[in-house]
Amino acid sequence: MRVLGQPDPRLRRRRRIGRLFHGLCFAATAVGVVFLLVLLIDVMIDGVAWLTPTFFTEFPSRIPARAGIKSALYGTVWLMGLVALVTFPLGVAAAIWLEEYAGKNWIQTVIQTNIANLAGVPSIVYGILGLAVFVRWMGAATGGRSVISGALTLSLLVLPTLIIAAQEAIRAVPSSIREASYGLGATKWQTVRHHVLPNALPGILTGTILALSRAIGETAPLIMIGALTFIAFVPDGPRDAFTALSIQIYNWASRPQDDFRHLAAAAILVLLLLLLSMNGLAIWLRNKYRKDW
Repeated sequence: MRVLGQPDPRLRRRRRIGRLFHGLCFAATAVGVVFLLVLLIDVMIDGVAWLTPTFFTEFPSRIPARAGIKSALYGTVWLMGLVALVTFPLGVAAAIWLEEYAGKNWIQTVIQTNIANLAGVPSIVYGILGLAVFVRWMGAATGGRSVISGALTLSLLVLPTLIIAAQEAIRAVPSSIREASYGLGATKWQTVRHHVLPNALPGILTGTILALSRAIGETAPLIMIGALTFIAFVPDGPRDAFTALSIQIYNWASRPQDDFRHLAAAAILVLLLLLLSMNGLAIWLRNKYRKDW
């Protein structure tokens, strides 16, 4: 029996458990941040000195002093541009259908389950699929081991993630907006076009950029479809051969010479800068278009 005026022992126990859980979560976060800082400092020590103007204007070379990332940088820009053109309309259209038109039935459930499962498939599996479909089966249309084959493979990789993010953004739009639109005589498409999509746009754009941020660092799918490492030209079209920053980093890091490892560290810094810029853009778009309901 608890004495009047003394705290409940069960309450004290719950508070102790809560403080313990809080400490464990903080420790896990601190470990991740510390390891990340150690990796960043190590990469910066090895690569900052190699970030010269010629590093951005020269093509890859077997001589470290003459090697650069020009072709890899252009190839990465080509890839991300094509991936965005493919994934954004397909992902948004699929999310709209699943949230606004499909309804709650077994077909929608099966599709939703498969999309969630595809989001967790290892990237190498998408590389095998891209090699079989885009490089070999559709080689006459895509040019084989080309930029468009790499972009389509990466699009398959990030499309489930984009669909899920777009669904969450559409689902977050209050139902009262839809009901008000229907009450004024608007059709389903008019409601989606003029009310749901504009209000879900911040979340959709954020999900798109985060999906592209995952694609920009992928290496295994590009290796599977045959992305090259030493290219002394800039891709002029989607059917040209290509390389990417991730492929170039993988090649340099696998070489035994110390100078190539320093080049890999410098390329990692460039890739991190691109990644942080994309995430910064996502935050800016979210803050710019977000509305408080």
